[in-house]
Amino acid sequence: MFVVVSLAVLDETVLFEAYKAQYNKQYTPDEEALRFENFKLSLDRIQSRNSAVFGLTKYSDMTPEEFKSTLLGYVRPESRSDVGVLTSEITAPQTLDWRTQNKVTPVKDQGQCGSCWAFSTVENIESMYCMKNNMDCTTFPPLSPQEIVDCDTTDQGCNGGDPPTAYAFVMQEGGLEDNSDYPYTAQNGNCNFQSNLVKVTISNWQYATTNSDEGTMQTNLANWGPLSICVDAEPWQDYTGGVMMASDCSNSLDHCVQLVGYDMTQSTPFWIVRNSWGTDWGENGYIRLQYGQDTCGCADEATSAII
Repeated sequence: MFVVVSLAVLDETVLFEAYKAQYNKQYTPDEEALRFENFKLSLDRIQSRNSAVFGLTKYSDMTPEEFKSTLLGYVRPESRSDVGVLTSEITAPQTLDWRTQNKVTPVKDQGQCGSCWAFSTVENIESMYCMKNNMDCTTFPPLSPQEIVDCDTTDQGCNGGDPPTAYAFVMQEGGLEDNSDYPYTAQNGNCNFQSNLVKVTISNWQYATTNSDEGTMQTNLANWGPLSICVDAEPWQDYTGGVMMASDCSNSLDHCVQLVGYDMTQSTPFWIVRNSWGTDWGENGYIRLQYGQDTCGCADEATSAII
């Protein structure tokens, strides 16, 4: 990971060469000049922001427009109703991390396809299945987001979608195959669903918040397990680590991820969020968001499948 304080003292060309080596970037001669210009613009943007959170990432050679069009894929529904149910089986603890209880599958990488909504849906279903069956999710064969990308005709594949309609598709289709039977390609393809290969089915889905209430979301996260959430991730292009504050992003939802925990004991309480951009982004594929301010719109659309 780059040390942000060095950005002001190192030559841009030297930084760019180090950047290409770190992320194994290879360009054609014509593309190299364009990527270098994007990289310099990223440097300018990073230096104007909170150096404790932002720095160079594998997306620093992309324009914000390119980043948004290829990595962010949430499509806001025309209408929705808040039907979240506040459960009270347990009181939410002060700290929670479902990773420590092996109820979260390993971090995935959606590639340059706006399929985050499908990944968020699949990741929630994986966790809910492990919760119900008391299974170790770290060794659970991952389910297929490509099945949703290819076969869900309500949503738009690599051009975006929404977890609620993805849950509805999984129910209608009869379940999900695993990734080994229906592998991910990071592009739209023809539907090749085979019902005899279904590994997991769901009976329904539900919202986990009403009116963006983080207390309700916290309780349901503790009671149900890891949730699907949608966020404003445009500023995440430059995220390298630390707690992202509410002032660092807006509530214009454009990306879907998985909420796996929180810590209320810190001076700045935070949510723990799993992304789908690989382990070489953020904190080994994760980001922390300030609690209590609906940071990046994290509590605006929280959902879960029912197994």
